[in-house]
Amino acid sequence: MASSPRLLPDQHRISTARGKAVRAAMVEVTASANDVSVKGSAKWALGGIIGGSAAAGLLAAGSSALALYFARRVITPARVKVEDQEVLAVIRGGPGLQLILAATPEATVEGVYGFFFDGGRGHARIGRIVSYSPAERTVQREVEAVYSGDLGTARRGYWSGAAYPDPASIGLPSEDVDVDVDGGTAPAWLVRAPQESGIWAIMVHGRGASRQECLRAVRTSRELGMSSLLITYRNDGLAPSAQDGRYGLGSTEWRDVEAAISYALERGAREVVLFGWSMGGAICLQTADLSRYHHLIRAMVLDAPVINWVNVLAHHAELNRIPSAVGRYGQLMMSHKLGRRLTGLAAPVDLKAMDWVSRAVELRTPTLIIHSVDDEYVPYGPSAALAEKNPEMVTFETFDRARHTKEWNVDPERWERLVTAWLGQQLAPRLNPGQPDPQQPQAGEFAPGEPGPAA
Repeated sequence: MASSPRLLPDQHRISTARGKAVRAAMVEVTASANDVSVKGSAKWALGGIIGGSAAAGLLAAGSSALALYFARRVITPARVKVEDQEVLAVIRGGPGLQLILAATPEATVEGVYGFFFDGGRGHARIGRIVSYSPAERTVQREVEAVYSGDLGTARRGYWSGAAYPDPASIGLPSEDVDVDVDGGTAPAWLVRAPQESGIWAIMVHGRGASRQECLRAVRTSRELGMSSLLITYRNDGLAPSAQDGRYGLGSTEWRDVEAAISYALERGAREVVLFGWSMGGAICLQTADLSRYHHLIRAMVLDAPVINWVNVLAHHAELNRIPSAVGRYGQLMMSHKLGRRLTGLAAPVDLKAMDWVSRAVELRTPTLIIHSVDDEYVPYGPSAALAEKNPEMVTFETFDRARHTKEWNVDPERWERLVTAWLGQQLAPRLNPGQPDPQQPQAGEFAPGEPGPAA
């Protein structure tokens, strides 16, 4: 999820939604009470009953409305990103521009990032921190490039892990291709390897993000001999929307990844490696589990993946001070068939089927998980638990201060080194049954450095 937006707006908006629900319930209860005509002590007795029922009804109505609001925010794509990063000034610093920003948890972390402004039409790449004043709550950073828009007029924007706009911006040629999916075609970028190895990388962005965030992995993929297909999928703003216009949190989007695998196979790929960020990680896990091509998925590289949606949703309920019972009610609305009319989902979302901590032993695809311990959006605990429960298949690497899906941005050299080393092992030529391993000494041979028989 980059770059993924918060599931809910701030507490004020939640309180407003709760207040509207409670006021609506109060109007309904009051109207019902006014229709009742009673006398004497019976009136007072009934008044007590109505008062108690009204209080319970108000509480139930408020909780239900809040749970529904929570559920719908999770599964409804946000078409407009909140520009929550304030720009204080743009100045000339040395050979280029520098940006003075209000200090936020994201803007004060070293690394290279994308900054989007003017409703997403403007895009700049932001580099190192020049100065930081905790007292004044400001941070000054270098502007490495402005790809679109007039940064000088920007007053607000949003921070992103997508530092580059397209393959050309990282010096790589690409092709604009279309993948046949349900409802039409989904645009994708194809970056070919200099020499085809027969293994393609299928790259899947996160919730509310775009294929731009996948550019962080393309150089590594290419150096390993893989062509990269950076895809779009339903409801991301470029691919066709699902009929219900709702996220399936991986339970439906995996079909678009399967379509991308089919596209690759038709063009010479023999196997694929899946890369996924945030919800893209959840989508990859579902693909490896459900796709008819699961046996052709050589490996997966997952960055800050959603391993257990129940954990993530509980975390966001807590962040927004939503009572845990109300949060669980919201989950029930998403996962139960009777909740479809309220949520707008065409089919329930099976959250239990996407709990890979509980299903750890069922994961049979070699998987590298990279996750920052301070991830504020998708807690890293389930990633660690999955690796602990299935060490044969899962390798787990932690980062610090990278927050959500920005591990590459904080330390690109380490990210690329880890992925290259791990994938290099996974992509090594497989031995046929009975074929000797060329790296192991055979009978009558001696390993390098091992003394031979005495003369």
